[in-house]
Amino acid sequence: MTMAWPAPSAADSPMTASCAAALAALLEERTGQRIAENRSWRIDAALRPLLAARSLDRVTQLAALVRTGGDPLLADQVVDLLLNQETSFFRDVGVIEATAELARAAEAANGAPARIWCAACATGQEPLSLAMLFAEDGAPLPSILATDVSAAAIGRARRGAYNQFEIQRGLPIRRMLRWFTSPDEQQWVASPKLMETISFRRHNLVADPAPVGGFDLILCRNVLFYLVPALREQVLDRLAGALAPGGLLLLGAGETVIGLSDRLRPSPRARGFYEAVPA
Repeated sequence: MTMAWPAPSAADSPMTASCAAALAALLEERTGQRIAENRSWRIDAALRPLLAARSLDRVTQLAALVRTGGDPLLADQVVDLLLNQETSFFRDVGVIEATAELARAAEAANGAPARIWCAACATGQEPLSLAMLFAEDGAPLPSILATDVSAAAIGRARRGAYNQFEIQRGLPIRRMLRWFTSPDEQQWVASPKLMETISFRRHNLVADPAPVGGFDLILCRNVLFYLVPALREQVLDRLAGALAPGGLLLLGAGETVIGLSDRLRPSPRARGFYEAVPA
């Protein structure tokens, strides 16, 4: 993808249309995620912290710095900020609880701990929510792989540290006090027992091969929505190939495989989940 980077100009508004298009193209090139033209305002809002950190006044100045390539980390920082990293603990709690039940059923059927892949895990609240449920039922803990395209998000997830706002989103007080400690007034840190259950790794759903497979459950929620149809098909094929026999895929509430993949179908065993079509 060739991006027409705008040159900064004193006459420019804080963000010109060409600048917004170039930055949106950078995001799509790196991650496959697309920002709709009617949501280009999000670019300006998302990049304001980076402008302040770089002592810049205009997004066009930031775009010009990315274009020159003098700072290899700058493009990564821009992409990280433009990604939609919306997440919370126990988001759609009924779905999280159903996932944990299905994992235990897979363990009973296979005679081995379930393998779970939380794709696009952002800062880690989803896999930690599952880990809490597993730890609380007293049974052996399954293996959870948690991945995200953002190096910054995975770095935060590995630390398992959350601010006061993040810890209160979806997490009941009793669980917060049981599974997190607060070394200071600024953050809450997840218990080592939870963290040792999860392996965090950077992974690009669009560009990278799926992790070596055999997953009993794959969660890939609210990602396909941001991809163009051709990339949705590609990602779904990779997810299907990563499922173990009898494995299940969970997508976001507004996402589907219908019309996008002939390798997956709605599962009659679990409402809202998908399974591989037998060869």
